[in-house]
Amino acid sequence: MSKLVIVESPSKAKTIEKYLPGDFRVRASLGHVRDLPKNAKQLPKKYKKKSWARFGVDTENDFQPIYVVNDQRSKKALKELKKELRGADALYLATDEDREGEAISWHLIEELAPDCEIHRMVFHEITRTAIERALENTRKIDENLVEAQETRRILDRLVGYDLSPLVAKKIKYGLSAGRVQSVAVRLLVERERERRRFKTGSYWDLKAQLDKKGEEFEAVLREVDGTRVATGKDFDENTGKIAEGKDVLLVEEDQAKEIVANVEGRSWTVNNVEERAYKSRPKPPFITSTLQQEASRKLGLSAKQTMSLAQKLYENGFITYMRTDSVNLSKQALSAARNAAAKLYGKKYVAGKPRHYSSKSKTAQEAHEAIRPTGDNFVHPKKSELRGRQKRLYDLIWKRTVASQMANAQKTSIRVDIEIADDEHTYEFRANGNRIDFAGFMRAYVEGADDPEAALQDQERLLPELAKGESVECKSLEPIGHETKPPARFTEASLVKILEEEGVGRPSTYASIMDKITRDERYARKKGRTLIPTYMAFAVTGFLESHFPDLVDTQFTARLETDLDQIAAGKGSKVDYLHEFYRRQGAFGDQVHEGDEKIEPKEARVVDLEEFPATLKVGRYGPYVQLERDGEKKTVDVPEDVPPADLTMEIVEEMLEKREKGPETLGTHPETGEEIFLMDGRYGPYFQLGERTDDNKKPKTASVPKGKKPDEVTLEEAVQLLDLPRYLGEHPDDGKPVEAGIGRYGPFVKHKRNYRNLSSQDEVFTVSLEEALELLNKPKGRRRRKVLKELGKDPDSGKEINVLDGRYGPYVKLDKTNASLPKGTKPEDMTLERALELIEEKRAK
Repeated sequence: MSKLVIVESPSKAKTIEKYLPGDFRVRASLGHVRDLPKNAKQLPKKYKKKSWARFGVDTENDFQPIYVVNDQRSKKALKELKKELRGADALYLATDEDREGEAISWHLIEELAPDCEIHRMVFHEITRTAIERALENTRKIDENLVEAQETRRILDRLVGYDLSPLVAKKIKYGLSAGRVQSVAVRLLVERERERRRFKTGSYWDLKAQLDKKGEEFEAVLREVDGTRVATGKDFDENTGKIAEGKDVLLVEEDQAKEIVANVEGRSWTVNNVEERAYKSRPKPPFITSTLQQEASRKLGLSAKQTMSLAQKLYENGFITYMRTDSVNLSKQALSAARNAAAKLYGKKYVAGKPRHYSSKSKTAQEAHEAIRPTGDNFVHPKKSELRGRQKRLYDLIWKRTVASQMANAQKTSIRVDIEIADDEHTYEFRANGNRIDFAGFMRAYVEGADDPEAALQDQERLLPELAKGESVECKSLEPIGHETKPPARFTEASLVKILEEEGVGRPSTYASIMDKITRDERYARKKGRTLIPTYMAFAVTGFLESHFPDLVDTQFTARLETDLDQIAAGKGSKVDYLHEFYRRQGAFGDQVHEGDEKIEPKEARVVDLEEFPATLKVGRYGPYVQLERDGEKKTVDVPEDVPPADLTMEIVEEMLEKREKGPETLGTHPETGEEIFLMDGRYGPYFQLGERTDDNKKPKTASVPKGKKPDEVTLEEAVQLLDLPRYLGEHPDDGKPVEAGIGRYGPFVKHKRNYRNLSSQDEVFTVSLEEALELLNKPKGRRRRKVLKELGKDPDSGKEINVLDGRYGPYVKLDKTNASLPKGTKPEDMTLERALELIEEKRAK
């Protein structure tokens, strides 16, 4: 007889199997084998007419879930697992150690109904030692963990399946709203509101380039007659002026230039030199959120990409479990990290005793361990045989773990005050320096830097040796103007950080949250790494704030997470928790019912922007402004690429004026005498021949060629486009016309229903009948797509990645993987970083 071990993935199965005795067989369940039904159709027939059928949860009977095996992959996996189980005398469930993994194991028992011994084996790293230890210390399924996972799943189903239809009904069909996702979107919206409220302040200072015996250094004006010069931190962001109570001098441009003139030729004297020694401690080893943040900063990876790569590293035995909120390191790991540091950098670089860290997260579970390399002898990245992004992520984890057990960096900050005076005033300039006396952990790892050695040089700012009373020479003195800047928009990394700090979400949810809010650019669009909330995000957030304020309150959501932790610890009840949230009088279920009856769609679609005097709404085709001019109501569409913080009435008036003027006229068609208009359409600019009238309801149109701006197209080119298809001549076989034109899938030549693609739009106007016949006689082959933009090489494979012109629109291509550009993204705006994200997402699917 044999023993069957079940894990989630084939790669994890392959790695584990080599550490188990020969009578163990390891198979994969391919993730969850069953779940709540997606809709009432998937429910067993006896439940279909129940009032709660759409949830798949019996809300009237202790919130009992109805689980179904709802996809062919899971059905096939279960069939194979049942077959494997027939010859086994023991079943070992080795799914991940978190709630999700515990739930997978529980569902497997429910579906497989094994009649042999059942063991739950848990490990946080895939090494021989860890697997052998797990075999010796098996346990039963933790019913509390399963109940906590089930509670979260039901909670999210109740919120999503009740709230999403309401949002779709009141605002726009197809919208969805989720419990944690809505909080994340609100954070983006709040930051955009702050940017909108922000008032810019301006100030000036002076930068001096000074010299002492050939060693140059910089100093900045700090005081005038003992009063500190104002900097950006002294301004009130709501007024753009110096904040009340600040005793500072605001230097204007004229005064700055006057100081330059007044001190020319005067002597510069060192007035004070101060040195202060201080220590810098290494950061803790990675948890899920900090790994995502650093991978974004250093490697340019999205949260989803980071977790996908980390999953592979874990399953292949390189790192410990990657979904954790604990910074703990085991004794084995502490020893391994210290040994690695001593071997690579020397004993003096190792901390005097093992460092123990504690989590700052409000809800951290210290029973888990930080993300680190596996085993008691960390494999160096150069010896790992990993490649590409996996190697770079492993290198990041290795360095952070080793650095966490290294000695403090010892530094000295240097401050030098230099005085100069004219006939009326005394000015004090300050030069700041920094010296690294002992690099310590910085030899291995500097947060936010790719190369620790290079970062050490960047962090040092050395000054020449200076003493009080010494004179220095001024090489140049430059007045510099500054403007205060609004709060920075979130990136994925900074959004994950604040979610973690507020206790919203869990390590297992951050990546999916980021993916949901940026998918289809419905709630946020990416510009580089920055997340810009859409007008739809503003509308939905405003809707939830008005009618379901708890759902977008970070403290309320964090309390829910704490309650789920209590259930996982056996100190709470699923039924009590869900009843309090959903069924008690005035709870979420009642709020949804009331909202369905009372909320007016026309009010729900209004976007509230501060200091915006017109009515802004979201509609079926995007955001638009309603305003009144000369007693007449006007509507103006708002381009999505104008962020909500930047929308002004001046922009709206400009768009309205442009529309009121009517379409631009290029001239008249030389043959028909009709005017050719340049129009703005939903899918971009196009040309129209003649006016739209009752007699001419569908005037001929032609799109502006891709890659060309409307004002670059001449009248002659517009005429050529409107005259398409172009007649080339008769086909010698049947006398039928051969034509060239531009269609949905690009430029072509055709004879009856026989089409061939041309390589460029220019060929439509130059191809001859003979060339067209030659193309038509060739067998159909794959079209060579036009390259719209070259992005560079994939850092992993070294292969080219480009934006191509596809039959369904532009897309990015790397090797055999194609990924369409998101709606509204122009080829010329695509970056290599964003393209790699799209490719990674497509491969994951």
